[in-house]
Amino acid sequence: MTARAVSFHAPEEVRVEEFPVPEPDPDEVLVETERSGISPGTELLLYRGEAPDDLPADETIPSLSGDLTYPISYGYAAVGRVIETGGDVDGGWLDERVFAFHPHASHFRAVPADLQRVPDGLSAEAATLLPNVEAALNVVMDAAPVVGERAAVFGQGVLGLLTTAFLAAHPLDALYTVDRYRLRRERSLALGADRTFEPGADLRGALGCEHHEGADLSIELSGNPAALDAAIGATGYAGRVLIGSWYGNKRVDLDLGGRFHRSRIALRSTQVSTIAPDLRGRWDKPRRLALAWDRLGDIDTEALLTHRHPVEDAPEAYRLLAERPGEAIGAVLTYDS
Repeated sequence: MTARAVSFHAPEEVRVEEFPVPEPDPDEVLVETERSGISPGTELLLYRGEAPDDLPADETIPSLSGDLTYPISYGYAAVGRVIETGGDVDGGWLDERVFAFHPHASHFRAVPADLQRVPDGLSAEAATLLPNVEAALNVVMDAAPVVGERAAVFGQGVLGLLTTAFLAAHPLDALYTVDRYRLRRERSLALGADRTFEPGADLRGALGCEHHEGADLSIELSGNPAALDAAIGATGYAGRVLIGSWYGNKRVDLDLGGRFHRSRIALRSTQVSTIAPDLRGRWDKPRRLALAWDRLGDIDTEALLTHRHPVEDAPEAYRLLAERPGEAIGAVLTYDS
């Protein structure tokens, strides 16, 4: 058999390469992939050449142990079935449906400790959203919304929409979203937002109330540096801004010379690779991942995954996400042939 894998070789140059299906080592299994999810954040930075090449790809994921220089294989949402086990592996793994934080490939080897069994009844497409669900839960945990607050989420891609859905379950006074694309704004309303805005609106006035001007909590998830300035501008006195976007090597210009100087607004980053220090006494990654699996079963995946492409058409999938974001939110690669 011949395996296929996706790799980035230069900005906007995606290749699908063939290689022999590997044999698992004694402590490994061989997984045949059914679906893999494209990260519309990090992977589009790689696609556009906007990721800093001196940064490790992800030190917490064994299959992403290198840096971000070209050529690079990337991705962290592969779902498939174990089709072969090494001699030292428990035979119970054979034919198991599994999730792996692994780059896009039709076949790959892994040790069982790096695999997650997919719950019965959950589709392969839905399971590709596990990293995004975990990241959205991490955002909400770090945001620590307070009862009665007014919150705004900037950016309604996959991560932004999931964050909106989870925040909608909190007893907030109001939940607002901001995105330039109509489809994403409409999806945010369907997932629980009270009101949605295009960028450039008078957000500080619209997000306030008779007791307080501006938002109490603003979360920036758009990947657009200009949105961070807008989030700061929309946040009221002593409010807080949580930054979940990774801008890569794009510069961020902020207007901090006016109201911000006296506003006591707190800026804080959030990222899923670690858990906030004040939560580590009760939370670790396995507990958070188990919560993500639990919440994933309640997610309307059709609202998030708008496109499917055979792995052979991976270059077109990246072009779609990069050039037509008004019609594409999330995309998966399929491995049926």
